Amino acid sequence: MKEAAVVILNYNGEGMLRRFLPNVLENSFFDVIVVDNNSSDGSRLLMETHFSEVRLICLAKNHGFSRGYNEALSQLKGQYRHYILLNSDVAVSPQWDLRLINWLKSHQHFAAVQPKILSAQDRSRFDYAGAGGGHIDRLGYPFCRGRVFETLEKDYGQYDDEVEVDWVSGACYAVKADVFHEMNGFEADFFAHMEEIDLCWRMVRNGWKLGYLGSVSVYHLGGGTLSRTSPFKTYLNFRNNLLMLHRNLTTEGFMKVMMFRMPLDAAAAAQFVLSGKGDHAGQVIKAYRDFLKMRNRYKKEGALASKLPIQKASKEVTSVVLAYYVKGKRTYPEL
Repeated sequence: MKEAAVVILNYNGEGMLRRFLPNVLENSFFDVIVVDNNSSDGSRLLMETHFSEVRLICLAKNHGFSRGYNEALSQLKGQYRHYILLNSDVAVSPQWDLRLINWLKSHQHFAAVQPKILSAQDRSRFDYAGAGGGHIDRLGYPFCRGRVFETLEKDYGQYDDEVEVDWVSGACYAVKADVFHEMNGFEADFFAHMEEIDLCWRMVRNGWKLGYLGSVSVYHLGGGTLSRTSPFKTYLNFRNNLLMLHRNLTTEGFMKVMMFRMPLDAAAAAQFVLSGKGDHAGQVIKAYRDFLKMRNRYKKEGALASKLPIQKASKEVTSVVLAYYVKGKRTYPEL
């Protein structure tokens, strides 16, 4: 069995593969595998003609991030001890993969780890997806060291540390293969967004820890498949967050959280309307409607934990929404 594989999921990302894959191949120690989610652009032809040395797994349809990775990694099960799930729009640094895997091997109680994630557009700033490590507030809203909502901190070494975190970014997700499969991978119905946080939460409930390694840097472009300004992204974020809370909290814990969440989410919808983004407000309403339809599909998994898996660093953050929008606290140190 080989030690690790870098697995890149692609959907209509020909341009991203042209731009970023040479960098990944040049700087990676382990096998690089590209998984194509039934792209309709020139992705497959590009791989066959320009990157024929790279193993290509072709899926029959676009399964999204969640099921796409589940399908691909099921084909790799038993071949590798570790996976590094890497977005197609990420540039990496020398020995990045070797250092992440060596860290996981030397930290037996940790199931997954992420590097420091900086912006590919401005490498002096943190990236939206993961930044300096992911946290969750007491109401289930995710945020990051180095990125709180739309505020991105400059990187001056403040997060060049090694810490335990609440969740690891799907943009660069190094994970022990056996744990990934034991947890049954990502929740396929999520399609995209929040699936990595849900999986991290399930890992924590089963006794695993999650890490951040700030001495390793990668550079994420973002928005390559679904822009942050997309109404569909708004829908997925709200719907999947509700599903995640429902399946991981006890019934009592979920009801307590929702007493605060419902008015805050209603305020978010109202703010969308006031800012001229009525289509996004409609997606918040749709997310709640579809959550009510979907929630009974899931077995109640909250019996194992009644609290969010928040680490010491974020336990004092009751609501990152109120801290950011009401109290004006824009950065992680201010929280």
